[in-house]
Amino acid sequence: MSNSSTGNKATAIPDPDFTLIKALGETSAYGHEVASVRLIETHISWVLLTGQYAYKIKKPVNFGFLDFSTLKKRQFFCLEELRLNRRLAAHLYLEVVPITGKADHPKMDGTGEAIEYAVKMIQFPSGQLLSEHAKSGNLGIDEIDQMAAIIADFHETIEKAAADSPYGNSEDIKHWFIGNFDHIRPLLENDSHKQQLHAIEIWGNREWRNKKALIQQRKQQGKVRECHGDLHLGNMTFINGQLTLFDCIEFNPMLRWIDVFSEAAFLIIDLLHFGYERHAWRFLNHYLQHTGDYPGLALLRYYLVYRALVRGKVSLLGMAQHRDNDIICRQALDEYSIFANLAERFTKDGRAILIITHGYSGSGKSTFAGQLAEKIGALQIRSDIERKRLFGYRAQEHTGSDIDNGLYTQAAGLKTYQRLAELAKVVIEAGFSAIVDAAFLKLEQRTMFRRLAADCGVPFFIIDFQASDKELINRIKQRQQQQNDASEATIEVLRQQQLSAQPLLEEERGCVITINTESSNALETLLGHFDG
Repeated sequence: MSNSSTGNKATAIPDPDFTLIKALGETSAYGHEVASVRLIETHISWVLLTGQYAYKIKKPVNFGFLDFSTLKKRQFFCLEELRLNRRLAAHLYLEVVPITGKADHPKMDGTGEAIEYAVKMIQFPSGQLLSEHAKSGNLGIDEIDQMAAIIADFHETIEKAAADSPYGNSEDIKHWFIGNFDHIRPLLENDSHKQQLHAIEIWGNREWRNKKALIQQRKQQGKVRECHGDLHLGNMTFINGQLTLFDCIEFNPMLRWIDVFSEAAFLIIDLLHFGYERHAWRFLNHYLQHTGDYPGLALLRYYLVYRALVRGKVSLLGMAQHRDNDIICRQALDEYSIFANLAERFTKDGRAILIITHGYSGSGKSTFAGQLAEKIGALQIRSDIERKRLFGYRAQEHTGSDIDNGLYTQAAGLKTYQRLAELAKVVIEAGFSAIVDAAFLKLEQRTMFRRLAADCGVPFFIIDFQASDKELINRIKQRQQQQNDASEATIEVLRQQQLSAQPLLEEERGCVITINTESSNALETLLGHFDG
């Protein structure tokens, strides 16, 4: 638990509960060395910071969706908090300890009958929350890559909701979605805000009707899982250089047993709200390349709108509690507007396009395609990854394949390109642009995707990546030495490609963009073709 109090507010708590908390502010209440105790307070908990450890105590409150009203319930939810958070932060969450003695003279982790319980955690330094990094403009792509890998692995290993469980049903998803409007509407005074909210509500009802069968199908497919539930940048920090995700939702299983795409949408909205557009698309691309869950994109816009509404609602509720403070109210309303505009943005159909790459191994296709995807908000579908996934391999797993055997036979190649086409169609039908990152050295491969674009009614582009033979060889050798990429291409593979490639035809030239990746302004030139 951090010693940062960002985002928390102090409120007056009546006796006898605050008597206990006040007494726990004395250093003598602890069995370990404590120089001083600092209190952080939220609407549902007290956190006591002692320097080495943090102790989190649940308030005896009942908000309907959350019930900590009895000691037995508070003990249960302390144990749940420990169980759930140890999945991602075992080194941070230590144990549940009893508080014994009397309210005015308590002992943390004492002996005798418990009068209260606390979750004992390692106290970590302030200033390391990713939300703090984002506010200061210091959120880097390394953090994004780490969180994508951690979250993807987490989602693939956590428990799935049983088909007959009460979790993740389409009617329940609708309940949580429309509940936002009931909370937000009474707090809006501006007519334009009210009109905007009404339009979002109409879209939400229509989208749910169109997607309710898919929502239910996702549950049957095992995509509703026991997630984190509150996955935003304020619940991520670095501890000893390791990215750590903490503070799962323990108090209501309905809010954590959700579709994994609903959880991913939460983080995407948070990144967008901080202005990290490219980081948001990078996270989504890396997450999908890890999981292969492209069918979930069909629900992404619905969940993005839902998550933006939740965050907007929280902003307005904070404003309602500070009606006498003009500065806080103005800041809360400004933040609400950011989230409302994000919600509105994803109710509108985007202009999807289909892009395929063209070039030999080492030409820079994956690197440049990835950067383009982040710039224009597209999904990069990598053949090296999907080929391996199709045949049961992980992205960086070595397959032992070679030219014309294993994963690189003609039949395997055809099957791979057919799979790439299926995924591209899924992406486009979900309303997003697709960049299919493959060599596309055969005319029939390019023709397949040109027809797909025509069938989907979207613009089609071929980006022809070029580099000198010397540079191609250097890049392939470097990649082999680093062993950190899905590609298994060798110089022998490059030579085979050069012998068998079918050049771009004149009839294809109208949709070709040629990029020399050795040029110092190659990326700028590429991005310039897609400005606006």
